[in-house]
Amino acid sequence: MEPPLSSLLDAGPFLHSLVDALGSPLNVLLPERVAENAERFRAVYRAHHLAGRVYFAHKANRSSALVRRLAAADPAGVGIDVASLGELQHALGCGFTPERVMATGPKGPEFLWLAARTGVTVNLDSRGELDQLAEMVRKYGLHRVDVLLRLSEFESVRDLQGVRVLSRRSRFGSPAGDVGELLSAVERHRDTVELTGIAYHLDTTAQAEKARALERCVSVMDECRALGLSPRVLDVGGGFGVGYVADAGEWERYTTALSEAVLGTRPPLTWRGHGYGLRNEGGTVRGSAALYPAHRPTAGPGYLDELLTLPAPSLGRPSATLLLEHLYELYIEPGRALVDQCGLSVARVLDVRRTEGTSGSGEYLVRLGMNAGDVSLEEHGVLVDPVLLPRPGAEPAGEGGPTGEGSPVGVHLVGNLCLEADLITRRTVFLPRLPRVGDLLAFANTAGYAMDFHAHHAQRQPVARTVAVVREGDSWRWCLDEEYWPITHPGGAWS
Repeated sequence: MEPPLSSLLDAGPFLHSLVDALGSPLNVLLPERVAENAERFRAVYRAHHLAGRVYFAHKANRSSALVRRLAAADPAGVGIDVASLGELQHALGCGFTPERVMATGPKGPEFLWLAARTGVTVNLDSRGELDQLAEMVRKYGLHRVDVLLRLSEFESVRDLQGVRVLSRRSRFGSPAGDVGELLSAVERHRDTVELTGIAYHLDTTAQAEKARALERCVSVMDECRALGLSPRVLDVGGGFGVGYVADAGEWERYTTALSEAVLGTRPPLTWRGHGYGLRNEGGTVRGSAALYPAHRPTAGPGYLDELLTLPAPSLGRPSATLLLEHLYELYIEPGRALVDQCGLSVARVLDVRRTEGTSGSGEYLVRLGMNAGDVSLEEHGVLVDPVLLPRPGAEPAGEGGPTGEGSPVGVHLVGNLCLEADLITRRTVFLPRLPRVGDLLAFANTAGYAMDFHAHHAQRQPVARTVAVVREGDSWRWCLDEEYWPITHPGGAWS
């Protein structure tokens, strides 16, 4: 954890006051940090002498505050990637002008119409989308639309060391092998669309695959120029990642212990022996852990820097050099990486009890004022230990209390739904002491997908409110997410 997120977690009484006022669960965002993250990506561009734009993948977080803060950032360098009609409407309403918006993902007719009508760039996912968009432009007499062709499933090649670089299949984008047909369709629709670039989508974090895709897209853009088209942008998408755990050894020790628990050579580390994809077959661990790689040596801007430095597998020159040689701009679409360190989710402890164990000891269950949809760590395989924030004014935990009262203890975090499956985490969470009713548990760094991606009103439980906070000297100020605007004025929404 880094400032200001780490400082926010030190402000326990402030977070308790917010939950008292707005309820549990609660999401807390740091909009200034998202602008700093965008600038870190832009610094990588400058280091490699590249032009282009950083597009925030809106699907990572629903917040208005984050989008409005990015709308106020450098318009030449920061844009937004929207993947639905609602996201497009939200981005425009938060202050993004159309030339800074790119529509990606599968698109229905309403989404395509508003994108074409407002003049945003359309990143085409298929040949069918291209035909549908062209027909719509003609039917309604709209201006030509700037488009990118999104490719996937690149053919394998051998790199300079003779190692074959493979590309896994994806249900998004058009197969690179079909690019000839795509370009022919673009030529037929030149009265309705203008090809401004080529994009790729890969379901992987492997740098070698991405370098191969980038190299192939450069060659496709050469083919475009031979046809009289004038693409100028190469979009490498997202997947830059976040490092949730600072210590590599800590992550390795945990995953090793998880394997040992699956084998039965150490006590269980999960609820009812859940293996996260690992299983015991005759004393051997099989399968693979369905977990996000919590420790990543390089992530975010560092990952982009590595990709741009990595030699292309066939041509041997760094990816950044290929772009510079052709005077191409670079587009990227970070989601999780752009909201790294931008927020946390907090929940009040509602109940603490112990189950009846076969040996008499049982397990501690800590019920929170949230459910698994409010902080979808399990859905994305993210392991984040919550931070215990004691209730202000509560008596300190003493050594004379119940077992685990004043010493480190393993607990299971369960949600507020009447469902056996409503577990905040399937794994055992180890806290510095047993929580008490009224304490808060704060899950740090949840702004990327974990905060609101799966939030719902199941059993009419409240969905988390979201607030934006800013540090002013030694104190914090806050406002509701929907009331945040990146301007200051007398009588504003800040409290």
